[in-house]
Amino acid sequence: MATKTTIYYDKEGDFLEVLFSDQAGYMRETNNDAIMEKVDDKGNLLGFSILGISQLIQNTPLNLDHFQNPIQFDINKTITTE
Repeated sequence: MATKTTIYYDKEGDFLEVLFSDQAGYMRETNNDAIMEKVDDKGNLLGFSILGISQLIQNTPLNLDHFQNPIQFDINKTITTE
């Protein structure tokens, strides 16, 4: 079963948000001030946001090892969902 992934990018604000679910959750800090992760009440990753994304993507793929549940995100790839 495919999962809907929603990606918001604000070029002027230099902000990227990726949501893997529309489930309720909250944003929590990571060990990088520019990266926040959205989690549910059990700590499952629902998405993430990055402020100042253009500063972080100089070396792609962008390894988001700041999460408790690390993921890898290649900013140059097209993401498709069913």
